[in-house]
Amino acid sequence: MDQQHSGTDDAPVHIDTSKPHPARMYDWFLGGKDNYPVDEELGRQLVGFAPVIPVMARMNRAFMHRATRWVADQGVRQFLDIGTGIPTEPNLHQVAQGVTPDARVVYCDNDPIVLVHAEALLRGTREGVVDYVQADARDTGAIIEQARKSLDFERPVALSLIALLHFISDEDGAYELVERLKEELAPGSYLVMSHLTPDFHPEEASRKVVDLYRAGGLTMDMRSRERFARFFEGLEVVDPGMVAAEAWHPELGQPVPGQEGVLSGAYVAVARKA
Repeated sequence: MDQQHSGTDDAPVHIDTSKPHPARMYDWFLGGKDNYPVDEELGRQLVGFAPVIPVMARMNRAFMHRATRWVADQGVRQFLDIGTGIPTEPNLHQVAQGVTPDARVVYCDNDPIVLVHAEALLRGTREGVVDYVQADARDTGAIIEQARKSLDFERPVALSLIALLHFISDEDGAYELVERLKEELAPGSYLVMSHLTPDFHPEEASRKVVDLYRAGGLTMDMRSRERFARFFEGLEVVDPGMVAAEAWHPELGQPVPGQEGVLSGAYVAVARKA
């Protein structure tokens, strides 16, 4: 297989352990070891308030697996995953290449610790391509430029934005960055997204979670269904539409242990560019 690192140079990796990072917190929620005390501290505060958060994280992950498999079954052979996070098997390229071994996958994240683990991300099939770009999600120009080394944007691409955009506010350009990425996609491409929402839980509980994240120095902007829908303007949302993570084609995967009776707290959708 072909594998590359892009936008990384050979500069020493500096990991900021003074404040929590969403990728490392997600790793902690999933039971991983690639996080720091500051990530665990905020994670424990959140789980102390809402003990089901680790199950919710796994439900979100399970949606990514099902959606990737579904998109690959539609014939898409190229995937751009922004906000990759720390590798957790099976990762997106393993799911995609399990359906189509020649799939080409580009991962992107801004946390240097993900770069440290990029070697694990880059293990794919001999027929396929896996690349890694270190860049901020808001730097769409750099992402597209680097991704072009492995992806042909004249052909369909599945753009995955999984549990990413609730960490980017309206003021910081969440909608604009999605629009710029959509513009680069060829007809037949798909947008795959999951996003935390306050709609499924009491307002007071959602506000408490937002306050905890913000107290930890992180942006947290849970969006309503109406605000979530704005990301998909100009696209054709496929069945079953904009639904909770657990309600999106559950037949395509296995239930997450402990998910019975748990609301994921996230809207998800897959949409096609005509």
